[in-house]
Amino acid sequence: MPGGAMSSIAVKPLPGSGPELSGSSRLSPGLRSVVTWDVDPHGYCTEHEHATRAHFARRLAALKGCTFAGVYDPRQAYDSVPYFVPSDTLTDPALARAMGIAGVDDLFGGVVPYAFVATKVITHPLIGADALRPEGWSLRFAPEVVDAVLLGYSCFSREEARKAGRMLLEGGAARVKPVIATGGRGQVVVGGVDALDRCLDAMDEAEITTRGLVLEENLDRPRTYSVGQVSVGHLVASYCGEQRSTRDNAGQEVYGGSDLILVRGDFDRLLAVVNPAPPLRRAIEQARHYHRAVSGCYPGFFASRVNYDVAQGMGSRGDWRSGVLEQSWRVGGATGAEIAALEAFHAHPECDCVLASSFEVYGAAAPPADAIVAYHGIDSEIGRLSKFTLLKRHADTP
Repeated sequence: MPGGAMSSIAVKPLPGSGPELSGSSRLSPGLRSVVTWDVDPHGYCTEHEHATRAHFARRLAALKGCTFAGVYDPRQAYDSVPYFVPSDTLTDPALARAMGIAGVDDLFGGVVPYAFVATKVITHPLIGADALRPEGWSLRFAPEVVDAVLLGYSCFSREEARKAGRMLLEGGAARVKPVIATGGRGQVVVGGVDALDRCLDAMDEAEITTRGLVLEENLDRPRTYSVGQVSVGHLVASYCGEQRSTRDNAGQEVYGGSDLILVRGDFDRLLAVVNPAPPLRRAIEQARHYHRAVSGCYPGFFASRVNYDVAQGMGSRGDWRSGVLEQSWRVGGATGAEIAALEAFHAHPECDCVLASSFEVYGAAAPPADAIVAYHGIDSEIGRLSKFTLLKRHADTP
């Protein structure tokens, strides 16, 4: 864990934890079924993502005392409105309402009023007052989060991206970030105007216009923190921790997992229990500020699962920088650890804090014997992959 993050916590082994809850620890049976929902067949619907989502949905069903009913089938008559575990953030509020999703108790994920709100493009301001923007764009958001994010711009045309890139390059290297890529994929660091132009010229103008493009200051060897919160029924867990990178089967550096400390309760409880060192405290406060700004600037947003990536490192001018990179309001890389914490809090009412690590390991290595395995197999698109969680130890806290 990051330095100072556990300065006030005594730890000891956690007995009997795992994906299955015993009969004595289950909540009272409910009428609702838990279902996965493939929102977009082209998004987060690979073999390993389908299998992982089903694994998480089964555990959420056990936690809620419900039945797992598989993939949502609109032709099937359900006894009541299901609890959904969607593949992505829901970007059509009318569709969400039609499905019976009215609030955080109806899904593991989130709902936003416009599609762009679910992407990293909301993080930065436009290049100017006359810049292109999508319908629903909030001019309030960027000024409200200016102290919680890195220096950058969001653009909806190639020429605006050129201007933004040149402005950033005056201070050092810049990072060009497609807005829907995940795990660091697709990003390019440019050190000069020629490299910037080559990068932008290789991109699809229609894609930039439709989805937007982020250009952001580049940090040298940054540390990336995860700050988040999940709510399932009466259980709430808030967490912080550091991400790890790894190499995928093609040799590209990608997300490899997170080492997290998870606390029963809200972000105030997280700060009180963890007593983090100043850098991690800064990351938590920036994530909280970003979350509040989204809620205030984009009415209709709600989420039962929120996760914010916060990067810290040296900027091109040699100054220490910290800021939220992006948000996730859907099943994500830390979800195995999130559910393991909720399971521990439900099974052990005296337990207020757990340490959990999520892993995404490429290649043939098998998960450890004590791992909670969400996926272990060969995905036809990416090859061999294991996704699992280790719940290492817990602390009894006041």
